[in-house]
Amino acid sequence: MNLKMRLIFVLFLVNVARGAVVHSHTNEINKEREADGAFSPRDHGHFSESGEHHSEFDHEAILGSHKEAEEYDNLPPEEAKKRLKILLVKMDLNRDGNIDRRELKAWILRSFKMLSEEEARERLEDADEDNDGRITWKEYLSDNYGIESDENTLDISEENEHLQLIEDDKRMWQAADKNRDGLLDSTEWIAFSHPEEHPDMLPVILEQTLREKDKDGDGVISFQVVLIEYVGDRGTELSKESLLEMKTKFDETLDKNKDGKLEGAEILSWVVPSNEEIAQEEVDHLFAHSDDDHDDSLSFEEVLEHHDVFVGSEATDYGDHLHNIHQFTDEL
Repeated sequence: MNLKMRLIFVLFLVNVARGAVVHSHTNEINKEREADGAFSPRDHGHFSESGEHHSEFDHEAILGSHKEAEEYDNLPPEEAKKRLKILLVKMDLNRDGNIDRRELKAWILRSFKMLSEEEARERLEDADEDNDGRITWKEYLSDNYGIESDENTLDISEENEHLQLIEDDKRMWQAADKNRDGLLDSTEWIAFSHPEEHPDMLPVILEQTLREKDKDGDGVISFQVVLIEYVGDRGTELSKESLLEMKTKFDETLDKNKDGKLEGAEILSWVVPSNEEIAQEEVDHLFAHSDDDHDDSLSFEEVLEHHDVFVGSEATDYGDHLHNIHQFTDEL
């Protein structure tokens, strides 16, 4: 291989190395649902089904922004540490130079709120056709379903595959529209976009869940109903261990009063993820990777030492990629 071809090949490998460490920070509206009908939890992409860890969630849980997390991925390590130290000062509520579990959890919950606001804001900008900062029902139908309608009615037939979804959205819309003006401003839009995170929206979620799943109309949901919702058409694929795990979750986690059925708040605990629990799990995760002296407190130095766990930066293994490339080209 001549020198020119070697240089071209090296540049190609460098670009591959750069591409191999790019993270994906997606700005999804959090109304995505799980297979069992529950709202998708904030950390749904933290670990894959195979157990592979995705650090994007950790970075967003600290920065409270998909955009900022993506920006940090492209920062030199020293710059990422410099900015992270500024955040640590804000995170350190008692000003003792350490981050305890309570402070970290409070910060993560703050980040979750900021992420929801960012997601809703970007979605509002997409749907707000006249750029007045508010969304009409007509604009929402057009943006979300591609349906043209007047302001007050659904100009669609009952055969439309989205009819039930639209009716559900209309009820949610009306609950979010606090001033009853038929429009959603930025604050109301956040509640509509992330109803599972707003207490005022939970009665609507409960009503819709019962309508969808309570087939006999008795106002409660049995384990058999939960099983059907989880399994769907894949019943024959469930192992005995999976069935036992699901029954254990129903009995020990969901069925609080141990009466063999779910009602009211128990149903909501099934379909609405708890940001409190997710934040606590994230605290445990970050401590496990960063509390080097095991004193149950994170010093600024420990956090900065593990800055890639908290916020990321330009790939720390980029030099390794280059080393491997040099080795490879030396053999050519």
